Amino acid sequence: MASSSDLAITMLRSTTSSWLFEAANKKSETIVLFSLAVFAITWYSWMVKKSSKGKFPLPPGPRGLPLLGYLPFLTNDLHHCFGKLSQTYGPIMKLRLGSKLCIVVSSPALAKEVMREQDPTFANRDVPVAALAMNYNGKDIGWAPNGPHLRLLRRVCSRELMSNKSLDSVYHLRRHEVRQMVRDVHSSINASIDLSELTFLTVLNVLTSTVWGGTLDGEGRRTIAAEFREWTQSAMALCAKPNVSDLFPVLARFDIQKVVREMNKLAEWMDKVFDTIIGQRREMDSVEKEKKGNKEESKDFLKLLLELTDEGDRKTPFTVTDLKALLLDMMVAGTDTTSTMVAWAMGELLRHPHEMKKVQEELEQVVGINNVVEEPDLPKLRYLDAVLKETHRLHPALPLLVSRSPSETCVVGGFTVPKGCQVMVNAWAIQRDPKVWSNPLEFKPERFLTEEYSKCEIRGTDYRYVPFGSGRRICVGLPLAERMLPFVVASLVHSFEWRWPEGTNYEFAEKFGIVTKQAVPLVAIPSPRLSNPELYA
Repeated sequence: MASSSDLAITMLRSTTSSWLFEAANKKSETIVLFSLAVFAITWYSWMVKKSSKGKFPLPPGPRGLPLLGYLPFLTNDLHHCFGKLSQTYGPIMKLRLGSKLCIVVSSPALAKEVMREQDPTFANRDVPVAALAMNYNGKDIGWAPNGPHLRLLRRVCSRELMSNKSLDSVYHLRRHEVRQMVRDVHSSINASIDLSELTFLTVLNVLTSTVWGGTLDGEGRRTIAAEFREWTQSAMALCAKPNVSDLFPVLARFDIQKVVREMNKLAEWMDKVFDTIIGQRREMDSVEKEKKGNKEESKDFLKLLLELTDEGDRKTPFTVTDLKALLLDMMVAGTDTTSTMVAWAMGELLRHPHEMKKVQEELEQVVGINNVVEEPDLPKLRYLDAVLKETHRLHPALPLLVSRSPSETCVVGGFTVPKGCQVMVNAWAIQRDPKVWSNPLEFKPERFLTEEYSKCEIRGTDYRYVPFGSGRRICVGLPLAERMLPFVVASLVHSFEWRWPEGTNYEFAEKFGIVTKQAVPLVAIPSPRLSNPELYA
C-alpha cells in the first residue's frame, strides 16, 4: 500500500500533467484561431482585389463642400468654367453638384464615345423639372426618354415635317416672311435697328407661318407672335434658372423656388393657344373638304400633323398631346436657336468688314445685284456657308448641348460613368481646343474651305465640330435650320450695307443660358445696297 507521501506526489504529478495538457490545448486553440483569422483576412483581401480587377475609377475632379459639392465655386458662364477645369483635370471629369453627380466631357474622342459608340446607353436625357412642366411631362422630342414614343416622334418629324418635299412645299411661306423682313428694314434706313429683336421676330414669323400656315390671319398671327415672344423669354428663363429641385431631387415635390408653379401657368396659356388654333384649323379643313377639287393642295405642318392624329391603325398612336409637344419643340427651340445664330453671324460680319465684303461679292456673283436672294441660291454660297460654320464653332447656341443620362453604368475614356448621372458634352470647349483647331479664337471662315476641316458639318459626323450634337438625339429640326439661317443672313447682307452706330463700343460678350445669346443687343444701321428700289417693295 503506498504511503501518503507517495500518494501526494502521484496526485501532484497528475494535476501538473493535466494543467500542462490544458495549457497546451489552449495554446493550440489560440494558434488555430490566430491562423484562421490570418487566413480570413488574406482571403477577404484577395477576393476584394479579385472582384475589383477590371473595375475603373470615377473620373478625376475638383473637391467640393459637404452637401453642396462644387456648387459654390461655379461661375455664371458654365461652359467657360468647365473649360478651365478640364485643363487641370483632363477631358473627362466629375463634379458633385448638390446631390447630383455630373460628368463633363471635353474632347472629340470622348464626345464620339458618348454620342456614337455608346449612343444607345446615353440616349436618355437628364430632364430639369421645369422642362417636364413645360413640355407635357416630357412627351416632346427634346426630353422624352429613349423608346418607342421617342422613335414615333422623330419619325413623324423627319418624314412628315423635315423631309425635302415638306420643306419645299412651304417655301412660299418662308419667302413671304423674309421679304417682309427686308421691307421692314428698308423702312428704317439710316436708323439704328436692334438686329437681335429683328431676327427673333423674323424667325418666329417664319415658323408660325410654316407651322400653321393660313390658320390665323395676318393680325392674329402677329398678336400670337408678340405674346409668344414674351412667353418664350419667360419659359427659357425658368428652364435656365438654377433649381434646388434639380440639385436635390428629394426636395422636388416641395417646389421651394416655385419654378414648377410658374411654369405650369405658362404651359396652361400655351395649351389654350394650341387648342384654339387646332379648333380653327379643323373648322377650316371641314369647309375645304366641301370645296375640294382635284388639284393637290398645299399643306402646312399643322395640317399634316392633324391628319396623323386621325389615323387609327398605328400600334403607337400619335395623339393630340404629342402634336402639341412637337409644335412646342419647333416653336421654342427653332425660334430661339436660329435667331440667336443669325445675331451672332451678323455681329461677326460687322466686326470683320473684310469677311463681310467677301460674302457680298459672292452674293453678287451668284444672285446678282439686281435680284433678291432665293432659297435655291443657298447651296452655291460656299463662303457664306463657311462663315456660318465658323459662327457655330465660336458661338454654339447650346455650348453644353443638352444633358444626357446613361441608362446603365458604363466606361468612357477609362473611367466609370455611373447609371443615372448627368453627362454634359462641352461643345464650346471642343470647338476652341488649340490641339484641334489652329488659332482657335480667331474668326477664320476660310478654315472650312480647306481639306483639313472640309468634313466638319453641322450634322455632327466629325466630333471636332458638334454644334447641334450627334447621334440619335441630334437636333431633329436641323433641316429647317439649314435653310432658314443662311436665307435670313444672306438676305440681310445682300440687301443692305451695315455699320455700327457712331461712337459705339460694342462688347461682344456672352449671356449664358440654355441658349447662349449676346449679352448686349446687337444694334446696327442699314443703308440700301440693291440697285433697283423696287426690289424692296
